[in-house]
Amino acid sequence: MLTQVRSPQEVFFAPQRFVLPLFQRPYVWSAELQWEPLWQDITRLVEVVSERPEATHFMGAIVLQQQQVPLGELQAWSVIDGQQRLTTLQLLLDALHAELTIRDWAPIAGQVVDLVENSEAFRSTPEDQFKLWPTNRDRASFSAVMRATPPVVHHGFEQSRLVQGHQYFTDAIATWLDAAENPQRAARTLVAAITTKLQLVVIQLQADEDAQEIFETLNARGTPLSAADLIKNFVFQRLNASAAATEQAYQQWWAQFETPFWETEVRAGRLIYTRSSLFLTQWLTARTMREIPAREVFTAFKRYASDPASGGVERLLPEIHAAATRYREFTEQALLRDGLLSRLALFVYRTGTLDSELAKPLLIWLGEPEQADIPAAERDRLLAVLESWFVRRALVRAPSQGANRFLLDLLTHLLSQPHERIAATAETFLTKQSSGVGFWPDDADVLHELSTVQAYKRFRRARLRMILEAVEDHLRGYPDGHRYGEGPVARGTHTIEHIMPQEWRANWGGLSEHADADRDRIVQTLGNLTLATQPLNSRLSNAGWVGENGKRRTLERYSSLLLTRPVVNEHPDDWNDDDIAARTRTMIDVIARVWPVPAGHRTQQEVSVERAVHRIEVADLVRAGLLAAGATLRARPAASAGRTATVGQDGSIHLDDGTVHATLSGAAKATSGNIAEAGWHFWSHEDGTTLTETRAEYLSGTDDERIDEDA
Repeated sequence: MLTQVRSPQEVFFAPQRFVLPLFQRPYVWSAELQWEPLWQDITRLVEVVSERPEATHFMGAIVLQQQQVPLGELQAWSVIDGQQRLTTLQLLLDALHAELTIRDWAPIAGQVVDLVENSEAFRSTPEDQFKLWPTNRDRASFSAVMRATPPVVHHGFEQSRLVQGHQYFTDAIATWLDAAENPQRAARTLVAAITTKLQLVVIQLQADEDAQEIFETLNARGTPLSAADLIKNFVFQRLNASAAATEQAYQQWWAQFETPFWETEVRAGRLIYTRSSLFLTQWLTARTMREIPAREVFTAFKRYASDPASGGVERLLPEIHAAATRYREFTEQALLRDGLLSRLALFVYRTGTLDSELAKPLLIWLGEPEQADIPAAERDRLLAVLESWFVRRALVRAPSQGANRFLLDLLTHLLSQPHERIAATAETFLTKQSSGVGFWPDDADVLHELSTVQAYKRFRRARLRMILEAVEDHLRGYPDGHRYGEGPVARGTHTIEHIMPQEWRANWGGLSEHADADRDRIVQTLGNLTLATQPLNSRLSNAGWVGENGKRRTLERYSSLLLTRPVVNEHPDDWNDDDIAARTRTMIDVIARVWPVPAGHRTQQEVSVERAVHRIEVADLVRAGLLAAGATLRARPAASAGRTATVGQDGSIHLDDGTVHATLSGAAKATSGNIAEAGWHFWSHEDGTTLTETRAEYLSGTDDERIDEDA
C-alpha cells in the first residue's frame, strides 16, 4: 500500500482509467450538500493563493486498487473509495475546459484537457476516452455530458445528478469569470488553483491487497453509506469470479436493489432506512435469530457470511435475491387499494398501519424453502393469530419496548415445533405471556379501553381507518366469512367521518355545560365514527341529523357501507349520546370477532398495562424527519428579533453567539433573559412555522401518551 498527497493534475494527467466497480452505488452528490461547498472552497482558495502561494485545500481521501491489464492497454485502477469525489472532480474539470473553450482561450483550456481525456493514441475502445468510467447506471449520462461539444446544452440530456452537477459547475465558473476584472487572468489563476492546489490523499493498493478492509476503516467525507451499500461492497469484493462473471452475478442477484422500490426511504420505529437496508436487517435477523441494532447490521452480516455454515457469498446471493423477491411481492400486494388480498398481504397491510416492522423477520423466515411444507391453512391461521396479537395490543396501547426481542423468542420457539401445528404453537405461546411486552389482551381489556377512549384523537388516522375497514369487511363476510358483499371495502381511500359532527352545537341542540363537555368527548369515540368518501365527507360537514339535507338522509342516499346502514335504518329521528355509546359496544364486539383470542383466554392478572409516557424532545423531531439537523430556527418575540439558532444532530440547540443548550427552553431563556421563556413557542422555522405546530404534527403521528412540556 502506498499513501501520497496528490493534486488533481498528478492524479489525472497520466494516460489511465479509474474504473468504478459495478457494485458501487451511483453518483449521489448534490448542489446544497457538496457542489456549492466545494465551489466556495475553490473561490476562497483562489483569493488566499494570491497572498499565500503555498496555500492548498484538502478534499479528502480516495482508495485505488491496481488492476491487472494486458500489456499495451491503458493502466487501470479500481476505485475502492472516493468515487463521489473523483466523479465530481471530473465534472468540474470538464465544465472548466468547456467554458475556456467557449471563450476561445485554447492555451488555458489545453492545461485541462489531458485531465479529463486520454489522448487518441492510447485508446483501444470508445470509452478509453475517459479518465473515469462510472457504474452501469451512470454511464449513459456521464458519456453524454462529457462528450458534448461546448457550449453544452444541459437541458437536452436526461436530468441525472451527473448532468446537474456538470451544469452547476458550468454556470458557477461562467458567473465567476464574468465578474472578474480581468477574466482571462482570473481563468489562469482558477485553473492553477483547481489543478494544483486542491489536494487528495491517494491510497494505492496492489492487486493482491485487501481493499475491503481499507474501505471499511475509512470515514470519508461525503454521503454516508447505508448498510446495503456496505454489504454490497463486501459481497462483491469477496466474490471469487472473473470480471464478466461478477457483472453477471451483480445483474442477476443484486441490481434489483438499485431500483426505486428498494431505494425508497421507510421508517421503522423512529429510524429511517432505505428499504433495501431495512430488508437486509430483517433478513439477517431471520437467519441469525438475533436482534441487530441498525449500527451493527454490516458487522453482523460480515460475521454471518464469513461463517462456513452460511455457504459463503456465492450461496448467499441467490438466497438474498429470492427472499427479496418474496418481500417485494407481499409489500406491493399490500399497497393495492381494491380487491381481495391474500392472507399474507392483508396481514402486511394491517400491521403496516400500526407502523410495525416487527413481524417482517418472521414473514421472511416463513417464506424460506425450509418452511415450504407448512400447510397453507396453517400459515393463514398463524398470520391470523399474530395479527390479533398485534392489533389488540395496539388498541389497548400496550408498550412496544422490547417487542423485537419478544418476537424473536417466539420465532425461536417455533423453529423446534412441528410445521403442521405451528399456528397452535404460536397461540399457546402467546396466551401464556404475562409480561407487559408479551401479553395478549383479552376481550375485557379491549372493551375497557375502547368503551370510553376518544378514538379519533387517540389513534393515528391510518390505524383507525384500518380498524373501521376491518369492521366493514367483517360485516360483508370478508376475509374469512361467507362473503355476502360485492367485495372488501377499498383500503386506505376513505376518510373518517363523525356521524354527530365535532362542531355539533350549531345544529344538534344545546346542552348544559356539564353535558356539553361529555358530548365533546363522546363524539370522538368509536361509536360515532364511520367511513365516507372525501366528497361525501365534505357534503355531510356539520349538518343536523334530520331533514332533506340532514346527515341521515345524505348517508341513506350515498353510502353503501354496512358500517353505516344500522345507524340510518334504526335512528330515523335522532342520533344521540346514548346511541353512540350503544354503537361503541356493538363495534367492540365486532372487533373482538375480527381479531379473536382463544376461547376462555384471560389476561394474566399480574399484567399491568403501563403505556409509555415520554417527554417530547427536539431529538424526537429530528429522528422523525420533522426537523433537520442543521436547520435554522428564528426567535419569534420582537424583543429577540434577528436571533437565530441551529439544530444539532443530537437535538442540541446552538445559538448564534456560539453557546450550546440541551433544550429549546434553555436556548430561549439564554436569548431573552426571561427565566420563564417557553421554548416551543419562542422558536420558529425559517418559513415562520412554529415549533409548537411541528410538535403537534409529531403527536398526531404517534399513539404514545406524551408529557406536554417544553423541550
